[in-house]
Amino acid sequence: MLSIYQLKPRFQNLLRPAVTRLHAMGITANQVTLAAAVVSVLLGVLLAAFPQHSWLFALIPLWMLLRMALNAVDGMLAREFGQQSRLGAYLNELCDLIADSALFLPFALLPGVSPLLVVTLVLAALISEYAGVLGPMVGASRRYDGPMGKSDRALCFGVLGAGVACGLLPPLWINSLLALILALLLYTLYNRVRQGLAEAARSVDSK
Repeated sequence: MLSIYQLKPRFQNLLRPAVTRLHAMGITANQVTLAAAVVSVLLGVLLAAFPQHSWLFALIPLWMLLRMALNAVDGMLAREFGQQSRLGAYLNELCDLIADSALFLPFALLPGVSPLLVVTLVLAALISEYAGVLGPMVGASRRYDGPMGKSDRALCFGVLGAGVACGLLPPLWINSLLALILALLLYTLYNRVRQGLAEAARSVDSK
């Protein structure tokens, strides 16, 4: 299933010179991971505190783009400079979930937007990522199947944030787009479980 995640190798190639410089400065993968999560939470708090100032939602697409870069950077630092660790594995998964929740939930405070829809979407995102993490427990790899993975959600909410900030998206459209994202998340959950089980079965058959 097509996902923005498949473009990650090209994105990493563009970032490699910057990653090399960060390593030379002594910056670690875990520091980048934590910094991205902290900024995401602070931005989420800002948006939740002032939802009436819709122009603030313009910060979401800007931050999402930078955050995707930081997510790639921490992984490259870990893999290419020997910084992989058990703590890093925990931080990588948990910080992404915390950051996504902090950035998505403020949309529930917008006038006319369904809080139930937003909260359900956030829960579906958490569960779909949990399904991906469960892959190794059944003998498969960590599953990143789409169509609504982390990068895809970042793109969608970046577009939503820009639309809200510009006043181009009325509540009905926002709710409709959120419902579409939710449907794609549910399919992503199904897809990750299905592909994980299929991969595990192939692994057993090859032994």
